[in-house]
Amino acid sequence: MDTEKDSYLTVEGEAEAVYRQLSSKFFAYAYHVESEQQIKEHLDALRKRYYDATHHCYAYRLGHDGATFRANDDGEPSSTAGKPILGQLLSADVTDTLVVVVRYFGGTKLGVPGLIQAYRESTAAVLEHSTIVRRTVDCTFEVAFSYTAMNDIMRIVKDMQPRIVEQRFDNLCSMRLAIRSSHAERLAARVSDVEGATVERI
Repeated sequence: MDTEKDSYLTVEGEAEAVYRQLSSKFFAYAYHVESEQQIKEHLDALRKRYYDATHHCYAYRLGHDGATFRANDDGEPSSTAGKPILGQLLSADVTDTLVVVVRYFGGTKLGVPGLIQAYRESTAAVLEHSTIVRRTVDCTFEVAFSYTAMNDIMRIVKDMQPRIVEQRFDNLCSMRLAIRSSHAERLAARVSDVEGATVERI
């Protein structure tokens, strides 16, 4: 992962690519996902769409650190499909990403090296067609403050530029602020120094 530990790479939306090897055809799909439920929905949709395909192989990484992952060969010889797909996800350093490669067998066996190459190249192609974006790992704070402290709080917001998720201004004002993890402690400390203000991480 990038040296900035509070950010990570992921694909945006979805992408597709087609790869051919000998007489076999491989349809590769990449999706941005944030849960195993979303992964299941994409897999179900592709299995329905390509109901007559020989294999639906896939791999995914979830979480900003990619700690949750899985590779599935779907009937191909062990480690010839899911593992090369996962290898490309690791190589591209993307997470919250699912890649599914749908194979139509064309009658000529590719052998273990041929299969590994085909699934690796299919995945590389679809990632090349994907829009890859950097996202930050954010911390969220609930900030409560008196009306008299508003100028001080707004100055901190202007300086540090957290994202304002929600705000309410009354006799007692409150704001929900999201900021990247590496700046979180500094934001909390600055708010705590303001008289009449409290800050709580949520």
